[in-house]
Amino acid sequence: MANVEHGTGSTEAFGSAAAGARLRAARLALWAMAAILAIRQLAVVLTTPSGERLTDLETWVGPEGVLHVKGSLYDSTRFTGTPFAGLVLKPLTRSAQAALGWGWTFGTLLLVVGLGLVAARALPRPVTRRTSLLAAPVAVSLLMLSLPVRNALWLGQTSIIPVLLVLLGCFTVRGERVSGLCVGLAAALQPTVLLFVPLLWFTGRRKASLTAAGTFAACTALAWAVLPHDSHTYWVHHMAGAGLGGQADGLANQSLHGALLRAGLTGPPEIAVFLLLGAAVVVLTLRRAVRYARDGQLLLAVALTGCAAVAVSPTSWQHQLLWVLLAVVGRVGRRASDRYVWPVAVVLVTTLPAKMMLPNMPAMYPLRDNLVLLAALAAATAVPFLSRTSPYYRTPIATEYAPQAPARLRKVPLLPFLRRVLTRPNLLLELLLIRVVYAAYQKVRLAATGGTNSGGRARAEHHGHIVLDIERFLHIDVEHWVNHTVVRIGWLRNFFDFYYESFHFVVPLTVLAVLYWRRPVDYRWARASLGFATFLALIGFWLFPLAPPRLMPSLGMIDTVHGVQDFSKPDYGTLTALTNQYAAMPSLHFGWALWCGVVIAVIAPKWWMKALGLLHPLFTVSAIVATGNHWVLDAVGGAVVVGAGFGLSYLFQGPRAAVRAVGRTDVAIPAPAGADPGGAGPTGSNPGEAVAAAER
Repeated sequence: MANVEHGTGSTEAFGSAAAGARLRAARLALWAMAAILAIRQLAVVLTTPSGERLTDLETWVGPEGVLHVKGSLYDSTRFTGTPFAGLVLKPLTRSAQAALGWGWTFGTLLLVVGLGLVAARALPRPVTRRTSLLAAPVAVSLLMLSLPVRNALWLGQTSIIPVLLVLLGCFTVRGERVSGLCVGLAAALQPTVLLFVPLLWFTGRRKASLTAAGTFAACTALAWAVLPHDSHTYWVHHMAGAGLGGQADGLANQSLHGALLRAGLTGPPEIAVFLLLGAAVVVLTLRRAVRYARDGQLLLAVALTGCAAVAVSPTSWQHQLLWVLLAVVGRVGRRASDRYVWPVAVVLVTTLPAKMMLPNMPAMYPLRDNLVLLAALAAATAVPFLSRTSPYYRTPIATEYAPQAPARLRKVPLLPFLRRVLTRPNLLLELLLIRVVYAAYQKVRLAATGGTNSGGRARAEHHGHIVLDIERFLHIDVEHWVNHTVVRIGWLRNFFDFYYESFHFVVPLTVLAVLYWRRPVDYRWARASLGFATFLALIGFWLFPLAPPRLMPSLGMIDTVHGVQDFSKPDYGTLTALTNQYAAMPSLHFGWALWCGVVIAVIAPKWWMKALGLLHPLFTVSAIVATGNHWVLDAVGGAVVVGAGFGLSYLFQGPRAAVRAVGRTDVAIPAPAGADPGGAGPTGSNPGEAVAAAER
């Protein structure tokens, strides 16, 4: 974030005043967003029927809770906290159940706000004015969105408290003894927080380190004196909580211990490997954390130590993974375009389910099942965070932009975040965003019928009859004739089936990959156009659910790809559990193929390449009609959204920059205001205006 400079002249003063007003407006908007998110989380919890919310809290302090009954807290393994935590929670058993639920939820929200405020104030100095104004609401909003906070609110867990105590001890309270007291109390509630004791010691805060260790020992001894049987059960029988709560090999346990169990390693070998890996992670993390703390990035050092605590804990449930989100403060990458990769990855990992981050493929299961653990390990041991002494820490290599083109319409300004960038985008960030956007596309597409295909069946079939009537009026209702003709020709049927199933994703991804590598300027233009077209198609799916010909029983269509459908089942078998079968209008099968054809025709240097590219949409439209998966008008709809996608890209970004290849580096020549976005660009342009497009 850039500093707001205050000049002495009237023009500069006016500019500074305007910038300050924009910052204040942005700050108010962000605080409003944080408040809306907090209210939403509160409403989600408190409007859920009793017995389905605050389930962990109720198992502790409810009428039949483990803190009420005589005997061990750990007889049922439902209570996973330390004996000291049980001792602290016991007074809550006298509270009224309804009042306790409201108070606990409000209290947790206040703790989250406090955590965000402390984290914002702990950012490495110096910070710009913009950062100081916007950091707190951004931090609170991210915390409210994160899965650990949402999970803690839903379950009624205490996992926010240790994180807040550590941050208070490291950044807010004065005096090393008080600081150590906070860290020691946090360790008494969550034992792996003891990793902060050596961090304090090696960063010169030795009184705080000794006080933290002493506080932990005193709290544990107090609990042992009051609850000797429970303390023995927790610390000896369960080895600091191992085996309590859910299954240790469950996906919810994002620790090294859980990952090893899921990999099939059990017994003494698993324990030995876990201890060796855990020791290596702790040593490597503490060395890195001490280095960053001495560099003035204490918040990053705290986050890395917390990530190590997640990895080496016997069990790290979702509500205990908040440390990973704090690692977002680290800066990675020398280029400005690379600077967003790490924070985006961390935010996505901590706010979205793992299934949205990685494809549902068996080869990806080991990564998907341990995604948060891998993020914690990467942050703690591997990610090369920049030192504050690095020249790139505050001044990364700037991104190159094409000269700004005038707006296409006076009332529709060019979008500043869609400026024509001339450098190749970061590949990891692109893959990450493509995967997440496609997962969101799948979710929205399935939700277009209310989450189930049976819910929108009647409406979709009604729309199917409307489309068929229009086609009959236009004399283009050729679906039945084409379908039955192709079925009778075996090789042609096999060809269209193969084409329909194989090329829908392969060709667009290949086009994007080639453009990314060879023509980065055109890559951004093509990607933006594809994104606009897909977004418009989602609106069509939502507003006009349409049954394809193969799902219209009265038409007698033969589904050559999916086989015979069981129309007695409302969802037509297992296929509909994966995607919305009524998302036929517009046809993105044809739309994406047409996008590929247009991009190839515009960019390919030779005529035969252009012709080959245009054959793809021709084969695709033939395949979608022949296999009974789309109406002819669906293809028309696909063409409309693709055309609109290119138009919106032109409207908001200006004309496509003309690109010519020079050796292995693209050179972009800004197109004039009236240039055709699909044309070859101006000739005879001033060579001084050419800008190197690709970073080697």
